[in-house]
Amino acid sequence: MTLQRRSLLALAAGTLGPSAALLSPSARAADPYPNHALRWIVAYPAAGGSDFLARQLAPQMGRQMGQTIVVDNRPGAAGIIGTEAASKQPGDGYTLLTGDNGAMVFHTALYKTLPYSPADFVPLGFMASFPLLLVVNPNAGFTSAAQFLEAVKRSPGKYSYASPGAGSPHHLAMELLKQRTGSFIVHVPYRGTAPAMQDVMSGQVPIMVVDTAAGLAQIRGGKLKALAVMSRHRIALLPDVPTLSEVGGNGPLKDFEAIAWQGLFAPKGTPPDIAARLSAEMRKAILAPDVKARLEAFGLEVAPTDGPALAAFIQKETAFWHALIKERQLSLD
Repeated sequence: MTLQRRSLLALAAGTLGPSAALLSPSARAADPYPNHALRWIVAYPAAGGSDFLARQLAPQMGRQMGQTIVVDNRPGAAGIIGTEAASKQPGDGYTLLTGDNGAMVFHTALYKTLPYSPADFVPLGFMASFPLLLVVNPNAGFTSAAQFLEAVKRSPGKYSYASPGAGSPHHLAMELLKQRTGSFIVHVPYRGTAPAMQDVMSGQVPIMVVDTAAGLAQIRGGKLKALAVMSRHRIALLPDVPTLSEVGGNGPLKDFEAIAWQGLFAPKGTPPDIAARLSAEMRKAILAPDVKARLEAFGLEVAPTDGPALAAFIQKETAFWHALIKERQLSLD
């Protein structure tokens, strides 16, 4: 029996050897990409706009690629903690990162040192923008954006505005408005959009910049009054709200634009063919009719691009916003 058992085992090893080799880690690594689950790091808390975007796209991309994509929230330090965590992952195509204005543009000018660099990542493509709105408490006495601009220009330092935090797109959008109009409005930073919005709705602070994803319900409910859109074009969800460019005519607000945006990134070293695959899958997922409809209903404007287009966009954004940050002498150190 012992000899027979040994013979059978030897036969099995000989006949099943090539198949068994497929079970080894080295052989599994040679399987067509992707051969196991991917992780998508979001550097902000669950239930926010960044989280919503990732959780709408991850299942769709996963179905397209035949693998699960797990969303991993790593909030803290204005997105720095999660972005640093992603920068330390191998460039093997199994880690994705939601990157935004803050992580990829603002922080490199606002902080003297960062635990990561935008160069640590491969841009995969622009995903969506969160249009920004200039809003006020309905009882603050502002009837229009033009009247608001006249009031703050006439009384420097009399008014204050809330923001979700120093260095946020909302903060810098207002700093751009102040720079263009020569106005002085006191900045009151909060720890997140919800508390800032609550104080504006309660009348503690009269003004803020809010993104559509966070503020749309309160605007529709009459708890906030939208004076102007900070994009170059009006938005479909609030078609009656003018842009600042419209309000300013040919003056200093002509072509005014400030948005919050998010792109998809992978750690550096990700092979070009895998990066191209991820980029294509992302764009396909965003444009899936049901996904696109949910994103737009949430207040996002979808505009998927490829990696090179995102890289060029970041270069342009960096030149523009770094100049503003330097001129306004803004720092988070």
